[in-house]
Amino acid sequence: MLVKTYSAAVNGLDVTPVTIEVSIAKGILYHLTGLGDEAVREGRDRIAAALQNNGYIFPRADLTVNMAPADLRKEGSSFDLPLAIAILASDGQISAPHASEFMMVGELSLDGQLQPAKGVLPIAIKARAEHYRGLIVPKQNVREAAIVNNLEVYGMSSMADVIKLLSGEEQFEPTVVDTRREFYDQQYDFDLDFADVRGQENVKRALEVAAAGGHNLIMIGPPGSGKSMMAKRLPSILPPLTLSESLETTQIHSVAGLLKMGSTLISQRPFRAPHHTISEVALVGGGNNPMPGAISLAHNGVLFCDELPEFNKHTLEVLRQPLEDRQITISRAKYTVTYPCSFMFVASMNPCPCGYYGDPTHHCVCTPGQIQKYLNKISGPMMDRIDIQCEIAALPFKELSKAAPGEPSPKIRERVIAARALQTERFRDVPGIHCNAQMTERLIHQYAEPDEAGLEMLRMAMDRLSLSARAYSRILKVARTIADLAAEPAIRPEHISEAISYRQLDRGDWAERGH
Repeated sequence: MLVKTYSAAVNGLDVTPVTIEVSIAKGILYHLTGLGDEAVREGRDRIAAALQNNGYIFPRADLTVNMAPADLRKEGSSFDLPLAIAILASDGQISAPHASEFMMVGELSLDGQLQPAKGVLPIAIKARAEHYRGLIVPKQNVREAAIVNNLEVYGMSSMADVIKLLSGEEQFEPTVVDTRREFYDQQYDFDLDFADVRGQENVKRALEVAAAGGHNLIMIGPPGSGKSMMAKRLPSILPPLTLSESLETTQIHSVAGLLKMGSTLISQRPFRAPHHTISEVALVGGGNNPMPGAISLAHNGVLFCDELPEFNKHTLEVLRQPLEDRQITISRAKYTVTYPCSFMFVASMNPCPCGYYGDPTHHCVCTPGQIQKYLNKISGPMMDRIDIQCEIAALPFKELSKAAPGEPSPKIRERVIAARALQTERFRDVPGIHCNAQMTERLIHQYAEPDEAGLEMLRMAMDRLSLSARAYSRILKVARTIADLAAEPAIRPEHISEAISYRQLDRGDWAERGH
C-alpha cells in the first residue's frame, strides 16, 4: 500500500514542500531515498521505539520511503512525525483519511512525545501559500506558527494525539493568537533606558543622530567611560519595528532555533554583540548545515562590536560588502543561500593599546607609532562605512554622583521617529533608500547641499583638521540628519559644524595629540 504525507525542508529562508511516500511489500528491508542527512536516517530507530511504546509495531516488511523532491538535501529531525504516520497508515495499523490535508513537522522522542522543531514560522507561511488546510506542529512551537492567519495550526503534545486528529476520532481546536495586539503591547517594554546614564550628553546626542539617520557609529574612549552601557541602550531609541520587519526578523530567528518557547513575533529590534574571537562563519553565516550568522540575527536591529581593533582583521573585512548590500549570499559546493542583514553597525574601541590616551586622570604609556599601528588595525574601507566617530571621555566623580537621572529613552525616541518620518516622505519615490545613511552621491547633491556659509565652513574644516576626502560626503549625510532632528528643510552652518565634530578619527593629528 502506498501512503503520502506532507512536510517541508528549510534551506536558508526558502522553504520547499516535501512529499513523504511510503510503499510496503513483502520482505524485511528498509530503504530510505531522498538525500536525508544523518538525523533523518537515525529517525528510523526513534520511530520504531515510539511505535512500540504506543502500542503499535514497526512493520516487518519491505519498506521503501521516498522524500520528494529526491535531489534536495533534507536535514534535521523534524521529519520523524510525517514518516511515522505514513509508515503506520501504509501498514494498515491506523486510518488517516485527513493526512493529505495537513503539513506536519516534529521530532519524536522514544515515548512518542513531540519535541520542538526549527524554522516553524517559514514552514507555516509556506503551508498557507500551498493551500493546505492546516499545519501540525509540536505544542512548544504552536504560538510561533499561529502568527500566520488563514491557516489552522494544531499544537500537539504526542503522536497519539496526531493520530486521533488525522483519523477523525477526536476533535481538536486550532490555536488562535491575536498577533497584532501582542506585538503592539510589547513594543515599548525595554529593560534598559538612557535615564540610567549620568552625564555623557555629547555621546547621547551622537547616538540620537545615529538612530535618527540610520548611521553607523564608532565610540572611542578609555575603559569604564560607558561605551558598552550606551550601546546596549540604543535599541530603546530606535523607531519601533513595523509588522513586516518583525515577521522577517522572526523568520530568521526561527530558522536559527533561537525563538523562546511560547513566543510569537519579535516586537523589539534585535541587539547582537559578538565576542571579538568570533569566526567568519559565525559572523556572516554558513557552515555544514547553513545557518544565519550574527549579522543576519541583527537584521533590522543593531550589531555591536566592542573592542573593534581586537577582532581578527580578516573577519572584520567580510563585513564590508554586507554593510553596503544589506544582504549576504553564501555560496558553497552543496548550497547557495541568501540571508538579509540590514543592520545598524555600532562599534567601540580604546584610543590606544593601553586605553588611556588623552585621559586626564591616567598617563598614557604608548608612543605615537603604537597608537597609529593600533588605529590601522581598522582598514580605510571599513572606516569609510562608519559615518559618526564620537570621542568619549571618562566621567568625573562630580557628574557620576549627580542624583538627577538623564533624559529617558521614550523622549529621545519621539524625536528620532519624527526625523525618520521626514526621511520616509523624502525618499518615498526612491526604491531601496529608507534613511539618510543610505543616500547616494546624487541624492546627497539633491537633498544635502549646503549654502555658501556652510560650504566655506566645510572647506576650512577640511584644511585645518586635515580631514580626508571620504569625510566630505559623510559630513553632509550626518548634517542632513541633524537638520531633520531640528525639523529644518535646509542644512545650516550649525548643522555642518556639529557633523564635523563627529569625524574624530579622520583628523591627521590624532596620534600626536597629548604627546
